[in-house]
Amino acid sequence: MALHVPKAPGFAQMLKDGAKHYSGLEEAVFRNIQACKELAQTTRTAYGPNGMNKMVINHLEKLFVTSDAATILRELEVQHPAAKMIVMASHMQEQEVGDGTNFVLVFAGALLELAEELLRMGLSVSEVIEGYEMACKKALEILPDLVCTSAKNLHDLTEATAMIRTAVMSKQYGNEDFLADLIAHACVSIFPESGNFNVDNVRVCKILGSGLNASSVLHGMVFKKETEGDITSVKDAKLAVFSCPFDCMVTETKGTVLIKNAEELMSFSKGEEDLMEAQVKAIADAGANVVVTGGKVADMALHYANKYQLMVVRLNSKWDLRRLCKTVGAVALPRMTVPTPEEMGHCDSVCLSEVGDTQVVVFKHEKEDGAISTLVIRGSTDNLMDDIERAIDDGVNTFKVLVRDKRLCPGAGATEIELAKQIMSYGESCPGLEQYAIKKFAEAFEAVPRALAENSGVKGNELISKLYAVHHEGNKNMGFDIEGEGPAMKDMLEAGVLDPYLVKYWGIKLATNAAITVLRVDQIIMAKPAGGPKAPKQQGHWDKDGWDEEPDKFDAHH
Repeated sequence: MALHVPKAPGFAQMLKDGAKHYSGLEEAVFRNIQACKELAQTTRTAYGPNGMNKMVINHLEKLFVTSDAATILRELEVQHPAAKMIVMASHMQEQEVGDGTNFVLVFAGALLELAEELLRMGLSVSEVIEGYEMACKKALEILPDLVCTSAKNLHDLTEATAMIRTAVMSKQYGNEDFLADLIAHACVSIFPESGNFNVDNVRVCKILGSGLNASSVLHGMVFKKETEGDITSVKDAKLAVFSCPFDCMVTETKGTVLIKNAEELMSFSKGEEDLMEAQVKAIADAGANVVVTGGKVADMALHYANKYQLMVVRLNSKWDLRRLCKTVGAVALPRMTVPTPEEMGHCDSVCLSEVGDTQVVVFKHEKEDGAISTLVIRGSTDNLMDDIERAIDDGVNTFKVLVRDKRLCPGAGATEIELAKQIMSYGESCPGLEQYAIKKFAEAFEAVPRALAENSGVKGNELISKLYAVHHEGNKNMGFDIEGEGPAMKDMLEAGVLDPYLVKYWGIKLATNAAITVLRVDQIIMAKPAGGPKAPKQQGHWDKDGWDEEPDKFDAHH
Protein backbone atom coordinates (compact mmCIF):
# COMPACT_ATOMS: atom_id res chain seq x y z
CA MET A 1 0.00 0.00 0.00
CA ALA A 2 1.55 3.22 -1.14
CA LEU A 3 0.80 6.57 0.39
CA HIS A 4 -2.77 6.77 1.65
CA VAL A 5 -4.07 10.30 1.26
CA PRO A 6 -6.80 10.98 3.78
CA LYS A 7 -9.81 12.81 2.41
CA ALA A 8 -11.46 15.76 4.08
CA PRO A 9 -13.84 14.44 6.71
CA GLY A 10 -17.56 14.82 6.38
CA PHE A 11 -19.70 14.56 3.34
CA ALA A 12 -16.89 15.01 0.84
CA GLN A 13 -15.38 11.62 1.77
CA MET A 14 -17.79 9.58 -0.24
CA LEU A 15 -17.88 11.71 -3.37
CA LYS A 16 -15.31 11.95 -6.09
CA ASP A 17 -12.78 14.73 -6.01
CA GLY A 18 -14.08 18.08 -7.14
CA ALA A 19 -17.69 17.52 -6.16
CA LYS A 20 -19.33 20.50 -4.50
CA HIS A 21 -22.01 20.24 -1.94
CA TYR A 22 -24.05 22.81 -0.10
CA SER A 23 -26.47 21.99 2.65
CA GLY A 24 -28.62 23.60 5.27
CA LEU A 25 -30.66 26.77 5.24
CA GLU A 26 -27.86 29.27 4.82
CA GLU A 27 -26.08 27.57 1.98
CA ALA A 28 -28.79 25.83 -0.02
CA VAL A 29 -32.17 27.41 0.55
CA PHE A 30 -31.14 31.03 0.70
CA ARG A 31 -28.83 30.64 -2.25
CA ASN A 32 -31.63 29.20 -4.35
CA ILE A 33 -34.02 31.91 -3.26
CA GLN A 34 -31.44 34.54 -4.10
CA ALA A 35 -31.04 33.21 -7.63
CA CYS A 36 -34.79 33.12 -8.21
CA LYS A 37 -35.18 36.63 -6.82
CA GLU A 38 -32.59 37.92 -9.25
CA LEU A 39 -34.42 36.27 -12.11
CA ALA A 40 -37.78 37.67 -11.06
CA GLN A 41 -36.26 41.13 -10.69
CA THR A 42 -34.95 40.96 -14.23
CA THR A 43 -38.31 40.24 -15.75
CA ARG A 44 -40.34 42.29 -13.32
CA THR A 45 -39.35 45.53 -15.00
CA ALA A 46 -40.70 44.15 -18.26
CA TYR A 47 -44.17 43.55 -16.82
CA GLY A 48 -47.22 45.39 -18.09
CA PRO A 49 -47.79 47.97 -20.83
CA ASN A 50 -45.15 50.36 -19.53
CA GLY A 51 -42.66 47.55 -19.05
CA MET A 52 -39.14 48.18 -20.24
CA ASN A 53 -37.67 46.24 -23.12
CA LYS A 54 -34.74 43.94 -22.62
CA MET A 55 -32.00 43.63 -25.16
CA VAL A 56 -30.88 40.02 -25.24
CA ILE A 57 -28.12 38.76 -27.46
CA ASN A 58 -28.16 34.99 -27.53
CA HIS A 59 -25.30 32.58 -28.13
CA LEU A 60 -25.71 32.85 -31.90
CA GLU A 61 -25.39 36.63 -31.67
CA LYS A 62 -28.97 37.18 -32.67
CA LEU A 63 -30.42 40.32 -31.17
CA PHE A 64 -33.78 40.35 -29.41
CA VAL A 65 -35.39 43.53 -28.19
CA THR A 66 -38.50 42.50 -26.34
CA SER A 67 -40.49 42.78 -23.16
CA ASP A 68 -41.96 39.30 -23.58
CA ALA A 69 -40.82 37.22 -20.62
CA ALA A 70 -41.09 33.91 -22.45
CA THR A 71 -38.67 35.06 -25.15
CA ILE A 72 -36.25 36.62 -22.70
CA LEU A 73 -36.04 33.40 -20.70
CA ARG A 74 -35.76 31.21 -23.74
CA GLU A 75 -32.78 33.19 -25.01
CA LEU A 76 -31.07 33.68 -21.64
CA GLU A 77 -30.44 29.97 -21.11
CA VAL A 78 -30.51 30.12 -17.33
CA GLN A 79 -27.95 27.84 -15.74
CA HIS A 80 -28.76 27.95 -12.05
CA PRO A 81 -30.70 24.79 -11.15
CA ALA A 82 -33.22 26.53 -8.87
CA ALA A 83 -33.86 29.44 -11.21
CA LYS A 84 -34.32 26.87 -13.95
CA MET A 85 -37.34 25.46 -12.12
CA ILE A 86 -39.06 28.81 -12.23
CA VAL A 87 -38.18 29.19 -15.89
CA MET A 88 -39.78 25.79 -16.48
CA ALA A 89 -42.91 26.92 -14.68
CA SER A 90 -43.19 29.91 -16.96
CA HIS A 91 -42.59 27.67 -19.98
CA MET A 92 -45.44 25.49 -18.84
CA GLN A 93 -47.61 28.58 -18.61
CA GLU A 94 -46.60 29.45 -22.15
CA GLN A 95 -47.62 26.00 -23.35
CA GLU A 96 -50.79 25.84 -21.29
CA VAL A 97 -52.30 29.22 -22.05
CA GLY A 98 -49.74 31.11 -24.13
CA ASP A 99 -49.79 34.26 -22.03
CA GLY A 100 -49.03 35.36 -18.49
CA THR A 101 -45.47 34.03 -18.38
CA ASN A 102 -44.28 37.16 -16.65
CA PHE A 103 -47.02 36.86 -14.05
CA VAL A 104 -45.66 33.45 -13.09
CA LEU A 105 -42.14 34.82 -12.69
CA VAL A 106 -43.11 37.90 -10.73
CA PHE A 107 -45.40 35.93 -8.45
CA ALA A 108 -43.02 33.03 -7.84
CA GLY A 109 -40.21 35.49 -7.15
CA ALA A 110 -42.36 37.32 -4.62
CA LEU A 111 -43.38 34.05 -2.92
CA LEU A 112 -39.75 33.04 -2.48
CA GLU A 113 -38.68 36.46 -1.27
CA LEU A 114 -41.34 36.39 1.43
CA ALA A 115 -40.52 32.79 2.28
CA GLU A 116 -36.97 33.92 2.98
CA GLU A 117 -38.28 36.44 5.52
CA LEU A 118 -40.30 33.73 7.23
CA LEU A 119 -37.34 31.36 7.36
CA ARG A 120 -35.14 34.07 8.82
CA MET A 121 -37.83 34.64 11.44
CA GLY A 122 -37.38 31.02 12.42
CA LEU A 123 -40.27 29.16 10.84
CA SER A 124 -39.38 25.76 9.49
CA VAL A 125 -39.51 25.12 5.76
CA SER A 126 -42.32 22.60 6.07
CA GLU A 127 -44.56 25.12 7.81
CA VAL A 128 -43.99 27.66 5.07
CA ILE A 129 -44.74 25.06 2.42
CA GLU A 130 -47.88 23.92 4.18
CA GLY A 131 -49.12 27.46 4.50
CA TYR A 132 -48.43 28.18 0.84
CA GLU A 133 -50.29 25.07 -0.22
CA MET A 134 -53.31 25.96 1.86
CA ALA A 135 -53.27 29.51 0.55
CA CYS A 136 -52.94 28.35 -3.04
CA LYS A 137 -55.90 26.05 -2.65
CA LYS A 138 -57.89 28.88 -1.13
CA ALA A 139 -56.88 31.28 -3.91
CA LEU A 140 -58.09 28.89 -6.57
CA GLU A 141 -61.38 28.55 -4.68
CA ILE A 142 -61.85 32.32 -4.51
CA LEU A 143 -60.86 32.93 -8.13
CA PRO A 144 -64.18 31.88 -9.76
CA ASP A 145 -65.99 34.47 -7.58
CA LEU A 146 -63.84 37.22 -9.05
CA VAL A 147 -64.95 36.53 -12.61
CA CYS A 148 -66.54 39.78 -13.69
CA THR A 149 -67.82 38.86 -17.13
CA SER A 150 -67.56 36.21 -19.79
CA ALA A 151 -67.29 36.34 -23.54
CA LYS A 152 -70.68 35.71 -25.03
CA ASN A 153 -70.07 35.22 -28.71
CA LEU A 154 -66.56 34.85 -30.08
CA HIS A 155 -67.82 35.00 -33.66
CA ASP A 156 -68.59 38.66 -33.08
CA LEU A 157 -65.72 40.89 -34.18
CA THR A 158 -66.13 43.76 -31.74
CA GLU A 159 -66.32 41.43 -28.78
CA ALA A 160 -63.32 39.39 -29.88
CA THR A 161 -61.34 42.61 -30.38
CA ALA A 162 -62.15 43.77 -26.86
CA MET A 163 -60.97 40.47 -25.40
CA ILE A 164 -57.71 40.38 -27.33
CA ARG A 165 -56.87 44.02 -26.65
CA THR A 166 -55.56 43.48 -23.12
CA ALA A 167 -53.11 40.77 -24.13
CA VAL A 168 -51.74 42.85 -26.98
CA MET A 169 -51.56 45.97 -24.85
CA SER A 170 -48.89 44.59 -22.56
CA LYS A 171 -46.60 43.97 -25.53
CA GLN A 172 -47.41 46.79 -27.95
CA TYR A 173 -48.67 49.71 -25.90
CA GLY A 174 -50.09 52.39 -28.15
CA ASN A 175 -50.90 50.18 -31.11
CA GLU A 176 -53.18 47.82 -29.25
CA ASP A 177 -56.42 48.88 -30.90
CA PHE A 178 -55.12 48.52 -34.42
CA LEU A 179 -53.41 45.19 -33.72
CA ALA A 180 -56.29 43.72 -31.71
CA ASP A 181 -58.60 44.51 -34.60
CA LEU A 182 -56.31 42.75 -37.10
CA ILE A 183 -55.90 39.70 -34.86
CA ALA A 184 -59.62 39.49 -34.20
CA HIS A 185 -60.29 39.58 -37.94
CA ALA A 186 -57.79 36.81 -38.53
CA CYS A 187 -59.09 34.64 -35.68
CA VAL A 188 -62.79 35.07 -36.28
CA SER A 189 -62.47 34.38 -40.00
CA ILE A 190 -60.99 30.94 -39.37
CA PHE A 191 -62.97 30.11 -36.23
CA PRO A 192 -65.28 27.30 -37.34
CA GLU A 193 -68.82 26.95 -36.05
CA SER A 194 -67.93 23.64 -34.42
CA GLY A 195 -65.71 25.57 -32.06
CA ASN A 196 -62.28 23.97 -32.11
CA PHE A 197 -59.70 26.62 -32.89
CA ASN A 198 -56.16 25.93 -34.01
CA VAL A 199 -53.48 28.53 -33.31
CA ASP A 200 -51.38 27.31 -36.22
CA ASN A 201 -53.96 28.55 -38.66
CA VAL A 202 -53.07 32.18 -38.12
CA ARG A 203 -49.85 32.80 -40.02
CA VAL A 204 -47.65 35.85 -39.78
CA CYS A 205 -45.67 37.15 -42.72
CA LYS A 206 -43.23 39.92 -41.88
CA ILE A 207 -42.21 42.35 -44.60
CA LEU A 208 -39.78 45.19 -43.99
CA GLY A 209 -40.78 48.74 -44.75
CA SER A 210 -43.63 51.18 -44.27
CA GLY A 211 -45.13 51.24 -40.77
CA LEU A 212 -47.22 49.05 -38.55
CA ASN A 213 -50.39 50.75 -39.76
CA ALA A 214 -49.88 49.40 -43.26
CA SER A 215 -50.39 45.83 -42.00
CA SER A 216 -53.35 43.84 -43.25
CA VAL A 217 -55.16 40.50 -43.01
CA LEU A 218 -55.59 38.10 -45.92
CA HIS A 219 -57.60 34.92 -46.14
CA GLY A 220 -55.18 32.43 -47.56
CA MET A 221 -51.41 32.36 -47.49
CA VAL A 222 -48.59 34.73 -48.30
CA PHE A 223 -45.06 33.58 -49.16
CA LYS A 224 -41.96 35.67 -49.52
CA LYS A 225 -41.03 33.99 -52.78
CA GLU A 226 -41.03 34.88 -56.43
CA THR A 227 -42.74 32.86 -59.10
CA GLU A 228 -40.49 30.85 -61.34
CA GLY A 229 -42.16 31.19 -64.72
CA ASP A 230 -43.50 34.08 -66.78
CA ILE A 231 -47.11 33.89 -65.65
CA THR A 232 -47.57 36.01 -62.57
CA SER A 233 -51.24 35.90 -61.77
CA VAL A 234 -53.98 33.33 -62.17
CA LYS A 235 -57.63 33.81 -61.29
CA ASP A 236 -59.72 30.86 -60.14
CA ALA A 237 -56.64 28.73 -59.80
CA LYS A 238 -56.46 24.94 -59.83
CA LEU A 239 -53.33 23.84 -58.04
CA ALA A 240 -51.20 20.78 -58.56
CA VAL A 241 -48.86 20.38 -55.58
CA PHE A 242 -45.70 18.28 -55.86
CA SER A 243 -43.40 17.55 -52.97
CA CYS A 244 -40.66 16.50 -55.40
CA PRO A 245 -38.55 18.60 -57.76
CA PHE A 246 -40.36 19.71 -60.92
CA ASP A 247 -38.10 17.82 -63.26
CA CYS A 248 -38.13 14.76 -65.49
CA MET A 249 -38.12 11.41 -63.77
CA VAL A 250 -34.63 10.15 -63.14
CA THR A 251 -34.17 6.42 -63.02
CA GLU A 252 -32.86 4.98 -59.80
CA THR A 253 -30.34 2.62 -61.41
CA LYS A 254 -27.31 3.74 -63.34
CA GLY A 255 -27.27 2.67 -66.94
CA THR A 256 -24.68 3.08 -69.66
CA VAL A 257 -25.83 4.10 -73.12
CA LEU A 258 -23.57 3.54 -76.08
CA ILE A 259 -24.11 6.17 -78.75
CA LYS A 260 -22.47 5.59 -82.11
CA ASN A 261 -23.26 8.70 -84.16
CA ALA A 262 -24.69 12.20 -84.00
CA GLU A 263 -28.25 11.22 -84.98
CA GLU A 264 -28.55 8.87 -82.03
CA LEU A 265 -27.32 11.60 -79.70
CA MET A 266 -29.94 13.99 -81.10
CA SER A 267 -32.74 11.48 -80.80
CA PHE A 268 -31.61 10.56 -77.26
CA SER A 269 -31.90 14.13 -75.97
CA LYS A 270 -34.99 14.70 -78.12
CA GLY A 271 -36.66 11.73 -76.45
CA GLU A 272 -36.01 13.25 -73.08
CA GLU A 273 -37.50 16.56 -74.20
CA ASP A 274 -40.58 14.90 -75.63
CA LEU A 275 -41.10 12.99 -72.42
CA MET A 276 -40.88 16.20 -70.39
CA GLU A 277 -43.28 17.97 -72.70
CA ALA A 278 -45.75 15.10 -72.52
CA GLN A 279 -45.66 15.23 -68.73
CA VAL A 280 -46.22 18.98 -68.52
CA LYS A 281 -48.92 18.81 -71.17
CA ALA A 282 -50.71 16.05 -69.26
CA ILE A 283 -50.67 18.18 -66.11
CA ALA A 284 -52.03 21.16 -68.03
CA ASP A 285 -54.71 19.00 -69.70
CA ALA A 286 -55.86 17.78 -66.30
CA GLY A 287 -57.03 21.34 -65.72
CA ALA A 288 -54.25 22.55 -63.45
CA ASN A 289 -52.97 26.04 -64.06
CA VAL A 290 -50.66 26.49 -61.08
CA VAL A 291 -47.88 24.11 -60.13
CA VAL A 292 -46.43 24.31 -56.62
CA THR A 293 -43.28 22.33 -56.08
CA GLY A 294 -41.17 21.58 -53.05
CA GLY A 295 -37.91 21.13 -54.91
CA LYS A 296 -35.94 22.76 -57.66
CA VAL A 297 -37.46 23.55 -61.01
CA ALA A 298 -35.55 22.30 -64.05
CA ASP A 299 -35.05 24.75 -66.93
CA MET A 300 -36.53 22.34 -69.39
CA ALA A 301 -39.64 21.84 -67.27
CA LEU A 302 -39.98 25.59 -66.82
CA HIS A 303 -39.80 26.14 -70.55
CA TYR A 304 -42.73 23.80 -71.19
CA ALA A 305 -44.64 25.17 -68.23
CA ASN A 306 -44.47 28.61 -69.82
CA LYS A 307 -45.52 27.12 -73.12
CA TYR A 308 -48.66 25.60 -71.61
CA GLN A 309 -49.40 28.67 -69.45
CA LEU A 310 -48.69 27.03 -66.10
CA MET A 311 -47.67 29.25 -63.22
CA VAL A 312 -44.85 27.68 -61.20
CA VAL A 313 -44.23 28.49 -57.54
CA ARG A 314 -41.44 26.95 -55.55
CA LEU A 315 -41.66 26.56 -51.76
CA ASN A 316 -38.61 25.46 -49.86
CA SER A 317 -40.16 24.39 -46.62
CA LYS A 318 -42.22 21.27 -46.36
CA TRP A 319 -44.28 22.86 -43.56
CA ASP A 320 -45.34 25.59 -45.95
CA LEU A 321 -46.30 22.96 -48.49
CA ARG A 322 -48.41 21.16 -45.92
CA ARG A 323 -50.14 24.31 -44.80
CA LEU A 324 -50.80 25.30 -48.37
CA CYS A 325 -52.33 21.90 -49.05
CA LYS A 326 -54.56 22.42 -46.04
CA THR A 327 -55.60 25.87 -47.24
CA VAL A 328 -56.47 24.93 -50.80
CA GLY A 329 -57.50 21.34 -50.15
CA ALA A 330 -54.86 19.69 -52.30
CA VAL A 331 -52.81 16.52 -51.92
CA ALA A 332 -49.04 16.80 -52.26
CA LEU A 333 -47.89 14.28 -54.87
CA PRO A 334 -44.50 12.66 -54.31
CA ARG A 335 -43.80 12.05 -58.01
CA MET A 336 -44.36 13.91 -61.22
CA THR A 337 -47.66 12.27 -62.04
CA VAL A 338 -50.83 13.72 -63.45
CA PRO A 339 -53.07 14.86 -60.57
CA THR A 340 -56.61 13.56 -60.42
CA PRO A 341 -59.36 16.14 -59.85
CA GLU A 342 -59.56 15.12 -56.17
CA GLU A 343 -55.86 15.70 -55.67
CA MET A 344 -55.94 19.19 -57.10
CA GLY A 345 -56.51 22.17 -54.85
CA HIS A 346 -58.53 25.23 -55.63
CA CYS A 347 -58.28 28.85 -54.61
CA ASP A 348 -59.67 32.11 -55.94
CA SER A 349 -56.50 33.76 -57.10
CA VAL A 350 -52.77 33.25 -57.05
CA CYS A 351 -50.77 36.33 -57.84
CA LEU A 352 -47.34 37.81 -57.51
CA SER A 353 -47.53 41.17 -55.85
CA GLU A 354 -45.00 43.56 -54.48
CA VAL A 355 -45.15 44.73 -50.91
CA GLY A 356 -42.57 47.39 -50.30
CA ASP A 357 -39.68 46.07 -52.34
CA THR A 358 -40.33 42.43 -51.50
CA GLN A 359 -41.93 40.15 -54.03
CA VAL A 360 -44.60 37.96 -52.47
CA VAL A 361 -46.86 35.26 -53.83
CA VAL A 362 -50.38 35.50 -52.47
CA PHE A 363 -52.76 32.55 -52.47
CA LYS A 364 -56.09 34.25 -51.88
CA HIS A 365 -59.03 32.29 -50.68
CA GLU A 366 -62.12 34.41 -50.34
CA LYS A 367 -64.53 32.03 -48.68
CA GLU A 368 -64.83 33.22 -45.09
CA ASP A 369 -64.36 29.93 -43.25
CA GLY A 370 -61.01 29.46 -44.98
CA ALA A 371 -58.67 27.16 -43.15
CA ILE A 372 -55.84 29.66 -42.84
CA SER A 373 -55.52 33.41 -42.59
CA THR A 374 -52.31 35.41 -42.79
CA LEU A 375 -51.38 38.65 -41.10
CA VAL A 376 -49.02 40.68 -43.26
CA ILE A 377 -47.01 42.74 -40.80
CA ARG A 378 -45.09 45.80 -41.90
CA GLY A 379 -42.48 47.47 -39.74
CA SER A 380 -39.37 49.57 -39.96
CA THR A 381 -36.94 47.11 -38.37
CA ASP A 382 -36.74 43.36 -37.95
CA ASN A 383 -36.67 43.58 -34.17
CA LEU A 384 -39.84 45.63 -34.16
CA MET A 385 -41.61 43.12 -36.35
CA ASP A 386 -40.45 40.21 -34.20
CA ASP A 387 -41.93 41.97 -31.21
CA ILE A 388 -45.19 42.59 -33.01
CA GLU A 389 -45.25 38.93 -33.97
CA ARG A 390 -44.99 38.02 -30.28
CA ALA A 391 -47.85 40.35 -29.48
CA ILE A 392 -49.92 38.65 -32.17
CA ASP A 393 -48.97 35.27 -30.77
CA ASP A 394 -50.28 36.34 -27.36
CA GLY A 395 -53.46 37.72 -28.90
CA VAL A 396 -54.20 34.55 -30.82
CA ASN A 397 -53.51 32.44 -27.74
CA THR A 398 -55.88 34.57 -25.69
CA PHE A 399 -58.55 33.89 -28.28
CA LYS A 400 -57.84 30.17 -28.03
CA VAL A 401 -57.99 30.22 -24.23
CA LEU A 402 -61.35 31.99 -24.38
CA VAL A 403 -62.62 29.32 -26.74
CA ARG A 404 -61.80 26.81 -23.99
CA ASP A 405 -63.16 28.86 -21.10
CA LYS A 406 -65.09 32.06 -21.65
CA ARG A 407 -64.70 33.54 -18.17
CA LEU A 408 -62.76 36.77 -17.63
CA CYS A 409 -61.31 38.45 -14.54
CA PRO A 410 -60.54 42.16 -14.18
CA GLY A 411 -56.93 42.99 -15.05
CA ALA A 412 -54.45 45.65 -13.92
CA GLY A 413 -53.97 44.23 -10.44
CA ALA A 414 -57.65 44.20 -9.48
CA THR A 415 -57.87 40.40 -9.24
CA GLU A 416 -54.61 40.22 -7.33
CA ILE A 417 -55.55 42.77 -4.68
CA GLU A 418 -58.94 41.14 -4.15
CA LEU A 419 -57.25 37.73 -3.73
CA ALA A 420 -54.71 39.25 -1.35
CA LYS A 421 -57.49 40.82 0.73
CA GLN A 422 -59.49 37.61 1.00
CA ILE A 423 -56.49 35.36 1.70
CA MET A 424 -55.31 37.80 4.36
CA SER A 425 -58.59 37.41 6.23
CA TYR A 426 -58.44 33.63 5.68
CA GLY A 427 -54.98 33.64 7.25
CA GLU A 428 -56.29 35.53 10.30
CA SER A 429 -58.76 32.73 10.91
CA CYS A 430 -56.15 29.94 10.78
CA PRO A 431 -54.57 28.71 14.01
CA GLY A 432 -51.02 27.47 14.04
CA LEU A 433 -47.86 28.73 12.43
CA GLU A 434 -49.17 28.30 8.90
CA GLN A 435 -51.03 31.57 9.23
CA TYR A 436 -47.80 33.52 8.78
CA ALA A 437 -47.13 31.75 5.51
CA ILE A 438 -50.71 32.28 4.35
CA LYS A 439 -50.46 36.01 5.03
CA LYS A 440 -47.18 36.16 3.17
CA PHE A 441 -48.83 34.38 0.25
CA ALA A 442 -51.44 37.14 0.21
CA GLU A 443 -48.71 39.73 0.35
CA ALA A 444 -47.01 38.14 -2.66
CA PHE A 445 -50.00 39.06 -4.81
CA GLU A 446 -49.18 42.71 -4.20
CA ALA A 447 -46.06 42.27 -6.33
CA VAL A 448 -48.18 42.35 -9.47
CA PRO A 449 -49.86 45.75 -9.08
CA ARG A 450 -46.63 47.02 -7.55
CA ALA A 451 -44.67 46.03 -10.64
CA LEU A 452 -47.28 47.70 -12.84
CA ALA A 453 -47.07 50.86 -10.77
CA GLU A 454 -43.30 51.01 -10.54
CA ASN A 455 -42.89 50.50 -14.27
CA SER A 456 -45.25 53.42 -14.80
CA GLY A 457 -43.27 55.59 -12.41
CA VAL A 458 -45.81 55.57 -9.59
CA LYS A 459 -45.02 54.82 -5.96
CA GLY A 460 -46.01 51.21 -5.33
CA ASN A 461 -46.94 51.48 -1.65
CA GLU A 462 -49.22 54.44 -2.21
CA LEU A 463 -51.12 52.63 -4.95
CA ILE A 464 -51.47 49.40 -3.00
CA SER A 465 -52.88 51.08 0.08
CA LYS A 466 -55.35 52.95 -2.13
CA LEU A 467 -56.37 49.75 -3.89
CA TYR A 468 -56.90 47.97 -0.57
CA ALA A 469 -59.07 50.84 0.64
CA VAL A 470 -61.27 50.70 -2.45
CA HIS A 471 -61.53 46.90 -2.34
CA HIS A 472 -62.54 46.97 1.32
CA GLU A 473 -65.51 49.07 0.28
CA GLY A 474 -66.49 46.16 -1.96
CA ASN A 475 -65.55 47.46 -5.43
CA LYS A 476 -63.70 44.36 -6.50
CA ASN A 477 -63.16 45.40 -10.12
CA MET A 478 -61.03 48.43 -9.29
CA GLY A 479 -57.48 48.28 -10.61
CA PHE A 480 -54.54 50.54 -11.35
CA ASP A 481 -55.25 53.09 -14.08
CA ILE A 482 -52.08 53.19 -16.13
CA GLU A 483 -53.08 56.24 -18.12
CA GLY A 484 -54.07 58.29 -15.07
CA GLU A 485 -51.90 60.78 -13.17
CA GLY A 486 -50.14 59.25 -10.18
CA PRO A 487 -51.68 56.31 -8.36
CA ALA A 488 -55.06 56.61 -10.08
CA MET A 489 -57.69 53.87 -10.10
CA LYS A 490 -60.39 52.81 -12.46
CA ASP A 491 -63.09 50.19 -12.80
CA MET A 492 -61.46 47.60 -15.03
CA LEU A 493 -64.73 46.15 -16.30
CA GLU A 494 -65.69 49.52 -17.76
CA ALA A 495 -62.16 50.21 -19.02
CA GLY A 496 -62.19 46.83 -20.79
CA VAL A 497 -58.95 45.58 -19.24
CA LEU A 498 -59.72 41.90 -18.74
CA ASP A 499 -57.62 38.79 -18.30
CA PRO A 500 -58.83 35.29 -19.14
CA TYR A 501 -59.67 33.27 -16.05
CA LEU A 502 -57.48 30.37 -17.14
CA VAL A 503 -54.39 32.58 -17.40
CA LYS A 504 -54.73 33.55 -13.75
CA TYR A 505 -55.70 30.06 -12.67
CA TRP A 506 -52.70 28.34 -14.22
CA GLY A 507 -50.40 31.22 -13.34
CA ILE A 508 -51.13 30.97 -9.62
CA LYS A 509 -50.97 27.19 -9.68
CA LEU A 510 -47.67 26.91 -11.55
CA ALA A 511 -45.97 29.73 -9.65
CA THR A 512 -46.87 28.23 -6.28
CA ASN A 513 -45.73 24.78 -7.35
CA ALA A 514 -42.41 26.15 -8.58
CA ALA A 515 -41.83 28.13 -5.40
CA ILE A 516 -42.62 25.13 -3.21
CA THR A 517 -40.29 22.93 -5.22
CA VAL A 518 -37.46 25.39 -4.73
CA LEU A 519 -38.14 25.62 -1.00
CA ARG A 520 -38.17 21.85 -0.59
CA VAL A 521 -34.51 21.60 -1.56
CA ASP A 522 -32.19 21.49 1.44
CA GLN A 523 -29.01 20.16 -0.10
CA ILE A 524 -27.35 20.77 -3.41
CA ILE A 525 -24.81 18.18 -4.44
CA MET A 526 -22.99 18.89 -7.64
CA ALA A 527 -20.80 16.21 -9.09
CA LYS A 528 -17.65 17.28 -10.81
CA PRO A 529 -18.49 18.05 -14.43
CA ALA A 530 -17.36 15.21 -16.63
CA GLY A 531 -13.95 15.89 -18.09
CA GLY A 532 -12.26 13.32 -20.21
CA PRO A 533 -11.44 13.37 -23.87
CA LYS A 534 -13.66 15.53 -26.02
CA ALA A 535 -15.70 13.96 -28.76
CA PRO A 536 -13.77 14.05 -32.02
CA LYS A 537 -14.48 16.98 -34.28
CA GLN A 538 -16.36 15.89 -37.31
CA GLN A 539 -14.44 16.14 -40.52
CA GLY A 540 -16.64 15.81 -43.50
CA HIS A 541 -20.18 14.60 -43.55
CA TRP A 542 -20.97 10.97 -42.86
CA ASP A 543 -23.12 10.95 -45.93
CA LYS A 544 -20.48 12.16 -48.37
CA ASP A 545 -18.73 9.56 -50.44
CA GLY A 546 -16.37 11.29 -52.85
CA TRP A 547 -13.13 13.00 -51.83
CA ASP A 548 -14.00 15.99 -53.97
CA GLU A 549 -17.16 16.83 -52.07
CA GLU A 550 -16.56 19.66 -49.65
CA PRO A 551 -16.74 18.44 -46.05
CA ASP A 552 -19.36 20.27 -44.02
CA LYS A 553 -17.60 22.17 -41.29
CA PHE A 554 -19.80 21.69 -38.31
CA ASP A 555 -18.65 21.53 -34.75
CA ALA A 556 -20.96 20.28 -32.10
CA HIS A 557 -19.91 23.01 -29.67
CA HIS A 558 -18.35 26.41 -29.95
